[in-house]
Amino acid sequence: MRHETIKLELTAAGYDELTERERLLVDAARAAVEGSYAPYSNFHVGAAVLLDNGEIVKGANQENAATPSSLCAERTAAYWAHANFPAARFEAIAIAARDASGREVEAPISPCGACRQALLQYETLAGRDVKVILAGSREIYIAPSVKSLLPLAFTEF
Repeated sequence: MRHETIKLELTAAGYDELTERERLLVDAARAAVEGSYAPYSNFHVGAAVLLDNGEIVKGANQENAATPSSLCAERTAAYWAHANFPAARFEAIAIAARDASGREVEAPISPCGACRQALLQYETLAGRDVKVILAGSREIYIAPSVKSLLPLAFTEF
């Protein structure tokens, strides 16, 4: 038996330290929050996917009284992106959120496990790393890939 350590390396940055493309993507995720429908959690999430054709596709969380029918912002954006641009490949995704008072959350939020697995499917399809940008009002985390957020990933599909 041996002990293994799994590490997650993130880059922490301020908005001004991002590249122009990263800022555009963060801005799109922040704007996407406006499309959130969250009457139960009052936690509003927006996501924006950058495709290799230059398109930025936005999505927001959509809640439902039948909770399993709800859908996270990341999957809303990802599914719409691939359904409308099936030949394009994902390059990056940004995620932002606001609390019940309408303020952007201070600390970056991370995708749930289901979203990580769904995004991993598109990273695998892209054949390259898909950058993940987690935007909070105080700081922004940048993960080099979806797989880095899901180190023991199910990839045999």
